[in-house]
Amino acid sequence: MDARVALLHLWTVLVLLKAELKWIDAAEVYTNTWAVQINGGPEEADRIAREHGFINLGNVFGDYYHFRHHAVEKRALSGHRGMHIRLQKEPQVLWTEQQVVRKRTKRDVYEDPTDPDFPKQWYLSSPTHQDLNTKVAWAQGYTGRGVVVTILDDGIEKDHPDLISNYDPEASYDVNDGDADPQPRYTQRNENRHGTRCAGEVAAAANNGVCGVGVAYNSKIGGVRMLDGEVTDVVEAHSLSLNPQHIHIYSASWGPEDDGKSLDGPAKLAKEAFLQGITRGRNGLGSIFVWASGNGGREQDSCNCDGYTNSIYTLSISSTTQSGNVPWYSEPCSSTLASTFSSGNPGEKQIVTTDLRQKCTDSHTGTSASAPLAAGIIALALEANMNLTWRDMQHLVVRTSQPGHLSAGDWKTNGVGRRVSHSYGYGLLDAGAMVALAQNWTTVGPQHQCVHTMLVDKSVDACWGRPEHVSSVEHVQARLTLSHNQRGKLAIHLISPLGTRSTLLFPRPNDFSSEGFNDWAFMTTHSWDEDPQGEWTLEIENVAANGRDYASSSVVFGRLKSLVSFPPTPISSSQPVHTVPSMRSAKLIFSSTS
Repeated sequence: MDARVALLHLWTVLVLLKAELKWIDAAEVYTNTWAVQINGGPEEADRIAREHGFINLGNVFGDYYHFRHHAVEKRALSGHRGMHIRLQKEPQVLWTEQQVVRKRTKRDVYEDPTDPDFPKQWYLSSPTHQDLNTKVAWAQGYTGRGVVVTILDDGIEKDHPDLISNYDPEASYDVNDGDADPQPRYTQRNENRHGTRCAGEVAAAANNGVCGVGVAYNSKIGGVRMLDGEVTDVVEAHSLSLNPQHIHIYSASWGPEDDGKSLDGPAKLAKEAFLQGITRGRNGLGSIFVWASGNGGREQDSCNCDGYTNSIYTLSISSTTQSGNVPWYSEPCSSTLASTFSSGNPGEKQIVTTDLRQKCTDSHTGTSASAPLAAGIIALALEANMNLTWRDMQHLVVRTSQPGHLSAGDWKTNGVGRRVSHSYGYGLLDAGAMVALAQNWTTVGPQHQCVHTMLVDKSVDACWGRPEHVSSVEHVQARLTLSHNQRGKLAIHLISPLGTRSTLLFPRPNDFSSEGFNDWAFMTTHSWDEDPQGEWTLEIENVAANGRDYASSSVVFGRLKSLVSFPPTPISSSQPVHTVPSMRSAKLIFSSTS
């Protein structure tokens, strides 16, 4: 009987406690701060606060001030009537109100998307957390809302059920046919599916019961149909400069042939489109151009021979496989800034996205699939801070990318302590880290470019004392003119004063051209944030088929030193003689803030 009474008492106490907690939860909670409207300016506000024991926390706007009183409870269920009356008696106080806690909840409460293919999107969310960390960005409320991305490709299926709600006609155009409709041309082989697949990676809608989701599933998506026809300089320039005050991000998964022998890049108008984009796009903040680094790995191609991905104006993105290895198609080069996931060897998962004819696919592949994932992550960062410039975005990528579990034989630590690789750049993009850093990012200063010619009788001073002075490097370009009878035999390296060694050109066994390089700007991102003052060394090797050097040349920027040539010494008379590279001009160009 006593036990039953005790249990009854306990139950009564619990009920009463629960009821009291509910009442407290429903009641207003008064703080120890007041909003006060005062006639007479800040000095009068300070006087009134002081006389009544308040601290004046400052002007809110107009003649409204924020007061706090230490003698009043920070959180109470009833207002402090006496203090309120005393403030109201002041002739200069027009109005006052003790502040209460107001409940506010974020309306973007995060739950995993319910789309049927979302569980297959291993690169967005994996149990091992070896993913792009998008869920952390989504949980902070960033889903790409207000950001416009366009896919420069073979068109996009604008009426696809997973794209139609985010489709943006103002971010779309058909350059091939000269009309506003970017719908792909349908064929039996579905060869014009590429753009639609890329679009879904960025902006496939969430929670609509179709396919999976895009990285920035609330962003607006457009498409430029420009690859299904003759591609000319005008076609490229028109595409790159479409509606630059409306479009924030341009994603491109194309370039010159990845055949291991092409040396090609933007022509006059496309170069001008890039320049106009970064200077005038987005009302002067700069258009953001995201570029796939290329799929020429099997042909031992180098993405530094591709003038689009090698440009300082593009954000060049490479790939890693599900297991964190270098894919067979990957091209190593020093201009790659970062990587995202894509396909790998047979048996490894590929990318899930929208497909032509209103379908879905789980087999999107190559660096083509990596660039749109990056564009989506960049859209999340841009939503977090719409004032980011095109260069701010590159800084965010450098600072937040994760070397993590990515396997490569050439990881090195550069002169400022960052890990960097020719296969991956600074590592795997991290959406959560990017949006976190973006929110309070301070915009970098105007871009400066400092040029040093090859044979100078002074130390590289990075233009010290001049308006173009560079104290912390972003991009470094070595603009070279040199001749050689077999261009593919050359390897070119650049060593910074802090010892960071960038390979500007890997040998390309398929490149038998005798044209050499004519004012070609090789670019490296590997010395980002290093101080450029000091001695830079440019090494040029002539690499024989057996991997041994036949000849080498080096140029030291920083001391007067002629181009040193060591004559070729063939191992046997049966081997061909390879000429020494002949350097005709070389310039180092440092790009950064002051």
